[in-house]
Parts: sequence; structure tokens; C-alpha cells
Amino acid sequence: MVAGSFTDPHGSPSGPTFGDRAPDAWSVLLMVAGAVALVWRRRRPFAVLCLTVSVALVELVDDTRPAPIAMSVVVALCTVAARTDRPTTWRVGLATMTVLTAAAMVFGPTPWYAQENLGVFAWTGMAAAAGDAVRSRRAFVDAIRERAERAERTREEEAGRRVAEERLRIARDLHDVVAHHIALVNVQAGVAAHLMEKRPDQAKEALAHVREASRSALDELRATVGLLRQSGDPEAPTEPAPGLAVLDGLLDSFRKAGLPVALARTDGEKPLPAAVDLAAYRIVQEALTNVRKHAGPDAQAEVSVVRVGRTVEITVLDNGPPAPAPA
Repeated sequence: MVAGSFTDPHGSPSGPTFGDRAPDAWSVLLMVAGAVALVWRRRRPFAVLCLTVSVALVELVDDTRPAPIAMSVVVALCTVAARTDRPTTWRVGLATMTVLTAAAMVFGPTPWYAQENLGVFAWTGMAAAAGDAVRSRRAFVDAIRERAERAERTREEEAGRRVAEERLRIARDLHDVVAHHIALVNVQAGVAAHLMEKRPDQAKEALAHVREASRSALDELRATVGLLRQSGDPEAPTEPAPGLAVLDGLLDSFRKAGLPVALARTDGEKPLPAAVDLAAYRIVQEALTNVRKHAGPDAQAEVSVVRVGRTVEITVLDNGPPAPAPA
């Protein structure tokens, strides 16, 4: 900007030409002051803009051939526009354009209608527009970055939620597998201990049931844990999960444990979806386990499985005493 003050551009039909200009020491001092002020334009944008506008006004009023000090105003105004919102940008830009253009028209060496005065108006307007474009671009990039970060956080939260749900489902499956067989083992072990001396044959039969229930628990536990293997593991199990197809075997295990169970089913021959089939099996298993644990030694149970279309209705009844009312 200081170097440009020593040239004097002119327009001609053949193109622009440049002459020499010899600014005085006062003009050079003002140009240096405006240029140095731009160093702090990012820290104090409004203060620097006010200072550069003041310097430009002093040059317009005192010099008959003003140097290009207004270029420092252009840079300062662009910085203000890039660091503030749009309404502030246009208010400050309009005020700056009005002040500088009016000063150039009133105090400038050229008539008020000269094209140089229009140039002051155009340069300040372009500075405000350029700064606003820079601010909009930065806001757009920041919005994209924020959306990407928010999407990443959402994916991580969703993955964590899915992991928690999967852990809960696995815990429920393990409980359903183990609780039934452990309850049977506990009952049969108590029977064996009670009959060991008086009726050793029945005690041996009870211990055989303990062994069978333990083996079944281990087999189902192994199958459930095996489902957690990775799909590429060559040792992953291929056996289907238990369902209503093996419901008779489940009821036999309860009968051997001393719980009479009657079954009535009209679920048809069409297989259920795997998840529904497994859930139905677990419901019956958990219900009969609760009957065995809480309904008393003389309890009897009835299981009803009715399927109508896509709906499966499971009913488990027992003749045990009702639970005591809460105090």
C-alpha cells in the first residue's frame, strides 16, 4: 500500500498508464499508521476499522492528491465482516461506505460525480461482501464438521446401546438355561439326601436325574455360549436353538423332577420364526421353574400352546396356593 502511493494510474483509450507521484511525509506517515494498525485487526477488528477510517478521512481532507490509504479500510472492513454476523456486517459496511464516499465527494480534489468517488463506494461494498462470504464459508464448514462429529457420537452411542442390549439378552438366556436345570438339581439332590438311608434305590434314581439335569444344563450352556463365537470360527455350533419342537423333552424333565405337567397344544405344523420360537420355549421353561420353586411339593401344572395366524398364546396354570398379599 505504501509502495503503491508512489504511482499515479491514469486511464486512456489504449489502456491504463502509470505516472509518478511524490507523496509528502504526512501522507506517508498516515499510510504507515493505517498499515501498522492492520496487524491488530483480528484482535480488535472494530477498533482497527475506526482507526483506519479516521486516517483515511484525515488524508481526504488535508491532501489534494490523496494516497490509497482507503485500502487499509477495505482490509479492516473485510475482517470485521468475516468475524461478525450478517446484520452487523451490513450496518457497519453501509456506515463506512457512506462516510468515506461522502468525504470523498465533499473534500476530494475531484468533482462529486467523478468516478473515483464511485470507486471508494465500490471498494468498501466489495470488502463487506467478501468478508461476509468468508464468514458464511467458515460457518458452513463448521456446520459440516459439527454434523460429522455428532453423527460419529450418535454411532458410538448406538453401538454402546446395542452392546448393552445384547449383554442383557445374553444374561437372560443364560439365566433361562441355568435356572431351570439348577432348580431340578437342587430338588433331586434334596430328595437323594432324604432317601439315601431309607430308600437307596430311589436315592440312586434321584442322583441319576441330577446327573441328567447337570448334563442338559452343560449342553444348553455350551450351545448358548457357542452362539457368541464369531461367524468365521470353524467350531461354531450348527445346532438350532431350542424351541417348541422340543417342548415335550422339556416337560419330561419337569415330570422326572416330580412336577406333573399336562400339555395341550394347537400350534400347527408351520414353524415359527427362530426368535419367537426360542422366546416361547423360554417362557414355558421359566414358568414351570417358578411353579416348581414356589407352588409347593404337591403342585401340578398345565401348559397350553395355541397359535392363531401369527399370534402364539401360551398359558401355564398351577394348583398351588396363592402368593401372600404384600404387607
